[in-house]
Amino acid sequence: MHILIASDSFKDALPAREVCLALERGIRAALPEAQTTVCPLADGGEGTMRILADTLGLEAVEMKAADPLMRPRKSTYYLSADGQTAFVEMAETAGLQLLTPGERNPMETTTYGVGQQFVDAMKRGVSKFILAIGGSATNDAGMGLATALGYDFLDADNQPLDPIGASLDRVYTILMPSKMPKLDVRVMCDVTNPLFGPSGAAHVYARQKGATDEEVTILDNGLQSFAKNARLCGHLEDPNQPGAGAAGGMGYGCMAFLDARLESGIDLVLDLLGFDALLDKTDLLVTGEGKIDDQTQHGKLIRGLCQRAAERNIPVVAFCGVLEADVEVLKKIRLAAATSINAGMLDAPLEEKLKKTAENLEKTAAMWFKTHDLSQL
Repeated sequence: MHILIASDSFKDALPAREVCLALERGIRAALPEAQTTVCPLADGGEGTMRILADTLGLEAVEMKAADPLMRPRKSTYYLSADGQTAFVEMAETAGLQLLTPGERNPMETTTYGVGQQFVDAMKRGVSKFILAIGGSATNDAGMGLATALGYDFLDADNQPLDPIGASLDRVYTILMPSKMPKLDVRVMCDVTNPLFGPSGAAHVYARQKGATDEEVTILDNGLQSFAKNARLCGHLEDPNQPGAGAAGGMGYGCMAFLDARLESGIDLVLDLLGFDALLDKTDLLVTGEGKIDDQTQHGKLIRGLCQRAAERNIPVVAFCGVLEADVEVLKKIRLAAATSINAGMLDAPLEEKLKKTAENLEKTAAMWFKTHDLSQL
């Protein structure tokens, strides 16, 4: 039997590779004759490019770039072996995790650092980009990115504006750079939010980035005004396109200023990793998730894995920190089985559970595979 172990990280507890290795140790303890392959995954959010770099052998490029508050910091992006494609992760320069809780305010944050990474790669001759836009601290509709690339955003008095969320409703004129090379940009995006409105970037995401209720309204109005004026300046992208509101409007900004394509993050990751080829020699797929509940059927990674496995009639077994999904939900997700690694620690503090994640993954996997007939899956 060949078992493919493919999991994302357990947030705040264990990186994806360590999750997979812990599960592999448990499986081998129970089934020493089984063949196993480890495939750490990410869905387009924070940590995605590191996963791709480790698996694809990408070259790391370190440089100084602005953080969300325009403070210089060391950042990393990656280049393909042929030097033709840059792999950029928005969270590296515009990520929420770069700010303390007291610093978080999408009225004041920018995507400028993302644009600096693009410029650095372009100077190296890169014309193809893959950009992951999860985990952002921003709501600037890509103004920062565009400013770094040479765009000018002017107010009604022809004065330049800071590329931050607070400037959105003051943008009157958008000037393109004198020389803007043709780029091929693919954006990992798994959310379907439009740019503005009740389901838009500000109303859905700005509070978790530090915005007050009043600022949410200001930002939403700003996004509407920004899209209107962008259209008058020749940027005709539809702000209602699914994903336009991703990462504080970065989805829209990438379409408007880079002519980018928004693509499913998990599907793009799986394709880049050659996941289908791994499935072709797989009898059982094992995955993991911090929490499996009703929302998992609408999620990204496990749903994407189960869809591809189902096409080949490969059963999927999941191990998780918290299991709140009933049998019917598991069927909808297409999981053959799911089990919690914390069943013996129900009353333990969360901190203790997180600390023992690797140990509990290994022990639970070993016990599960010793006590279950795989032929019945």
